[in-house]
Amino acid sequence: MAALQVFESEFDEVQHQTYLRVVSNEVQAPRYRQGVPVAQRRQIRQAKRQRRNRLLLGVSVLIAIVTLALPGAAFGGTTGAGLPGDLASSSQLASGMTYVVQPGDTLHSIAEQMNPADPRVAQHLLENELGSAVVITGEHVLIP
Repeated sequence: MAALQVFESEFDEVQHQTYLRVVSNEVQAPRYRQGVPVAQRRQIRQAKRQRRNRLLLGVSVLIAIVTLALPGAAFGGTTGAGLPGDLASSSQLASGMTYVVQPGDTLHSIAEQMNPADPRVAQHLLENELGSAVVITGEHVLIP
């Protein structure tokens, strides 16, 4: 199919004649977008998305491993001895703990670790638990 265009003569400034010219419809339309083709851009975008997803997955796994590696006591859990973390790290003895008598310990010194405010009550409880007022080095005492 053909089209007609009307042009003024550029060479004949005096007469200003117009003429017709046949224009083919198979003229290439000007390319407005230059650069990488659309299909290749989509592949690049998809590759970037896959790298980003892999990175996020790796970071998530790393955070999970670090979180699980922390001791349970840091999250309010219990230690290996079955005690809450705050009691296991404190110098005060709590009910249910097992205390190993050290050289130089007495019933009174153990009672002071149990209840620094009033060790007499704790000493009385320890005497009832042990059935004696004497402790032996290396003995395991269940704190009442």
